[in-house]
Formats: sequence, structure tokens, C-alpha cells
Amino acid sequence: MARTLEQGLFDMAFFADILAVPDRFQNSNDSQLRYGALGSLRLDPVVVLTAMAAVTQHLGLTSTRSTSHYQPFEVARSLATLDHLSAGRAGWNVVTSFQDAESRNFSRREQIPREKRYDRADEFLEVVHQLWDSWEDDALRFDRAAPLFAEPAKVHHIDHEGEWFSVRGPLNVPRPPQGYPVIVQAGASDRGRDFAAQWADVIFVSHDSLESAKDFYSEMKARVRKKGRDPASLKILPAATPLVGETQALAEEKNRLLQSLIDPVAGLSTLSYHLDVDLGQYPLDSALPDINVPGVKGHYDEVREATDRDKLTLRELGRRYGSRYEGDLVGTPEHVADGLERWFREGAADGFMIAAPYQPGGFEEFVRLVVPELQKRGLFRTAYSGQSLRDHLGLERPAHGAWRERATPRVDRKAA
Repeated sequence: MARTLEQGLFDMAFFADILAVPDRFQNSNDSQLRYGALGSLRLDPVVVLTAMAAVTQHLGLTSTRSTSHYQPFEVARSLATLDHLSAGRAGWNVVTSFQDAESRNFSRREQIPREKRYDRADEFLEVVHQLWDSWEDDALRFDRAAPLFAEPAKVHHIDHEGEWFSVRGPLNVPRPPQGYPVIVQAGASDRGRDFAAQWADVIFVSHDSLESAKDFYSEMKARVRKKGRDPASLKILPAATPLVGETQALAEEKNRLLQSLIDPVAGLSTLSYHLDVDLGQYPLDSALPDINVPGVKGHYDEVREATDRDKLTLRELGRRYGSRYEGDLVGTPEHVADGLERWFREGAADGFMIAAPYQPGGFEEFVRLVVPELQKRGLFRTAYSGQSLRDHLGLERPAHGAWRERATPRVDRKAA
């Protein structure tokens, strides 16, 4: 898949991750395991991406790591290592975990409350950036004659003392080639959007309609501007799952076949995980109730919009959520390109997070059929113009200490 994506000149491969086999649906992990759903198997994405790095030269490599369960030092070290091994192609999808099932794998009985999760995440980002900056760019000297491997005066303790973390530093990996790996974020709550406007280089989001995508796009660009950042420094990438065929009839036949294989319970099991609500307590032929969602608000907004518009039952919603590829992106390469171009031209996206309805064939077909059509329209590159993931995204390499411009002022506990 890595070779296929690089052949198609993709910016990056992106792996979501979770830290438990979900058991939210009917308080059991049966549906996840039975249907091979969202969290039935998750390889460690950093290890997988390291293997991908070995067979590619340009493809960006983005991994999810949770600020709720990991420690800043281990994340900073892991991603700095990946950035060095890949010559500057690492990215970090920052998530705040919300499932009690995950907490129970990390010595907690329940999850951190939502607002506290983002307080922890803010401090986590500050510490990680301090660690990446604990080596100055020119700290490595490699002077055999002196001898001098690294200049001690250019490697610094960070001596961080905060509410959540106490970290002395320095990191035992030099500053990453990109300065900082690319920060990806997907929070859709009000606090999540504010966090993304402050820290993210890329936002990954899902929408059920062009109208809601345009509203989100304009709002996030405005939030970034209020943070004192250039709106162009934040790339907004909605999820898209094209189902492409050489003819419209072939694409629609694929759609019918794949839809026939989807059990609605599998989709509802995954949605239950995303919402952190047990949808198994409601009859399948009833409508989605109004819910106070402790989980991912963006997913609830998406399915709420679809349910109200199309009058879906939970059974129908489960089948649709299990497929994720109905609508405008089922068809010929020209048809799929039309849909992507419309979202781009009308101010709903800077690009897309492309998922495949089946793997690896879905990626191969997109690269073989859709990418040439986008290139023909002048919408997509015909060659990589740089080496790093920041180069692909049109983002500058941050200067040493640049993180301070984004950090929230806070009282230093040790100084106080």
C-alpha cells in the first residue's frame, strides 16, 4: 500500500489508532470481533509506518498517539526517531482518548473528563515541542579531530513543571529534520476546534454534506486567524471514500455487492464506539434518539444530519455507517473527480483524507483511475517537489522555539 500511495503521489499515509477492543455496543466486544469492525485488530502504527518508510522515499507517515495515555517523552522520542529514519516525513495525529475501555488498559477505571482531557493535551503539546527543541539545530558537530560529537552548550534541559507533567529533558534524539513533525488533529467539539486552531497543521474531519463542510472550513480558518496564524498554515482535509469503476454501471454494481455484505450491527458497533453511547439498547427500526454525546461530537453531528435529512432508522444508519462510501463519490473516474473538485472549488477542503472501501484494491484503483483525471484538470501534482511531509503540504519548517507562539500562557508551578 505504501508503494501504491507513493506511486499516486499522495502526501501521506495516515493510521488512526485506538488502545482497546471496543465493548460499548451491548457492553460486549462480541460485535467488534465477530465482524472485524473498527477496533478488532490494531497494529502499532509507528512500527507499521517505519516499515513503510523503508520502501518509500517521499510518502509522509502519520501515526496516532493519545495524549491521554502516553507520556510526552516517549511520544517526542518515537516521532523524532521516525522523522530521522524517514528523512523528514513523520506526522502525529493528536487524539484525546474518550473510552473507558482504553483507560482500563492504562491503570485507570474511567476516562479523564472532556475539558480536562484538553487541558492535559495542551500541556502535552507544550512539553513535546520543548523536547524537540532541547537540541538546537546545529548541536551535532561530528568533529573527529576535536573530538566533539555534540556541542553540550546547545543541548538543554527543559525543566518543565506543570499540572500534568514533570519532565527534565533533554530528549536523547536530536531535533527532527522537519523541526517538528506535522501535527494532525480531528477534534470537532468547540474545545477541540480551538485546540486544532492553536496547534494543528492539518485537520482531519468528516461531513455528511457539502454545506456543513463549507461552514466548518470557514469557521476553522477564522479561528486560526484569531490565533494570529496565517489561515493557509492549516490544511483542512475532509474524509472521502470513493468507490470507482471504469464505467458508472461497474461502480454501481460494486456498490450493490459491497452493500450486501454489510451487517448493520457492525456499523452501529463502530458508531457506538465513536459516540461512546450504547446504541444496542434501542430497537433497530427506531430512529437515532437525541443524545448527549460524551464521545466524538463531529461523528454525532454527521449522523444526526443524515438521519434527519433521510429519515433513517438505526438499521439503515448502521448499514450506511458501515460503508462510508455512498453518494457523490461512487462512479467513474470523471464522476469521482467532479465530486472532489466541487468540494475544493467551493471552499470546503484544501485536500482529502482518502479511505478505501476495500484494501489494497481501493487504493490501487484510485491511483490508477482518479489521480490521472485530477492531474489532467490541474488539481493535483504530477511529481513530488520536495522531500519532507511539510514540503508536500506547503508548510514551512518551524524555527527553533517557534512552538512558543502557539502555547497558552500558564503559571510555572516550580517557579511559583
